Amino acid sequence: MPLSADEQLTLEEIRQMWDVLSRDERAEAFSMLDRESAQDFFLTLSARARVAIIMDLKEGERRLWIRLLPPDDAADVIQEAPEPINLLLLELLDERTQKEVKALLAYKQDVAGGLMNPRFARIRPEVTVDEAIRYLRLQAQEKPEGIYYVFVCDEEQHLLGVVSFHDLFRAPADKKVSEVMKADIVTVKENEDREHVAHLFAQYKFLALPVVDEQKRIKGIITADDILHAVQTEATEDIQKLGGTEALNRPYLQIGFFNMLKKRGVWLAILFIGEMLTASVMAYYEEEIARAVILALFVPLIISSGGNSGSQATTLIIRAMALGEVHLRDWWQIVYREFGIGLGLGSVLAAIGFLRIVAWEMIFHIYGPHYLLIAAAVSISLVGVVMWGTIVGSMLPFILRRFNFDPASASAPFVATLVDVFGIVIYFSVSALLLRGTLL
Repeated sequence: MPLSADEQLTLEEIRQMWDVLSRDERAEAFSMLDRESAQDFFLTLSARARVAIIMDLKEGERRLWIRLLPPDDAADVIQEAPEPINLLLLELLDERTQKEVKALLAYKQDVAGGLMNPRFARIRPEVTVDEAIRYLRLQAQEKPEGIYYVFVCDEEQHLLGVVSFHDLFRAPADKKVSEVMKADIVTVKENEDREHVAHLFAQYKFLALPVVDEQKRIKGIITADDILHAVQTEATEDIQKLGGTEALNRPYLQIGFFNMLKKRGVWLAILFIGEMLTASVMAYYEEEIARAVILALFVPLIISSGGNSGSQATTLIIRAMALGEVHLRDWWQIVYREFGIGLGLGSVLAAIGFLRIVAWEMIFHIYGPHYLLIAAAVSISLVGVVMWGTIVGSMLPFILRRFNFDPASASAPFVATLVDVFGIVIYFSVSALLLRGTLL
């Protein structure tokens, strides 16, 4: 949708159209905005969109736009920019911001230190409320994050307390800040995982959280909008892993063809090798299949039921872990619960399977005189396989978490492949037991 040269778009129109515009059209639309509107709009964009805009600007203009960003946003843009553009962007920052951004870049992107902003409102405990308000007016010129909270620190930046602007303005002017502040503070460690940070925001409904080091020195703050973006990124990665692929880390259409092949092909190869075990198990029961070919008809039914139940359990447990609803210590309770659920689900499927086999025999007469034994073998196998699937599917995320792997790596296809092998063993073992002396 090319933009007309004489068409002047409003800020609201550009916001609505932005997602469907090409990169060239975005640059053209952005150039139509006046300086104030462009700045407001630029600050609402993702890091990836900011990189594209900055790279399309003339070299002299890049400095103005990169310096418009707070240190944490500038760090995100620099991380997103390709080399050597990222180094050039870093050099465009003023000396103080460069130091702050370099410190942020030393952290991983998925920990609290990588999400925080090192600029925030701070005061000393010994000053009066009136002095604090006057001092905060000066700090406000630097546009610190989380201006709704003021953090009380000593000379060495140890966090002593926090006071809201609301409480500060309500307090008597001659009262000390130490008498107004709240010393009971919820903090996060600088290397805390972003999932834990998200749980704290959800639990306490804060607008900002202070990030501290081991000595409880405040390093920066994380605001609610920072963690919202981080949670969206985490959820996207988890969904991609659950689908049986590596996390893409970039929009789908921006992933190169061969890079996409690699990210999807590795997992598919692993799953294919796993399915080879299924073929090996089938070969082991070759004699039973040759004697009673009818048993092979129900193999897809059996293993798909186990895989589906396992995938259900895995998805539910991974999501419960992400939300902090279950923890490693809850594994035994989960086993007990999933055992009962697997038994119930398996019984339902077993009843349906039994009735289906009996009905087809009555109508089409295709299963022979031992159809009741076949129905019993299929039904009992369904109970066992579904129970096995739910237990394996629910425990695999716990095992991965125990060894410090991402539970989302327990993708649904991976669980289904794992359950397939044992599903065939259960099915043919039950069939051999029930049909010995008849079909086998």
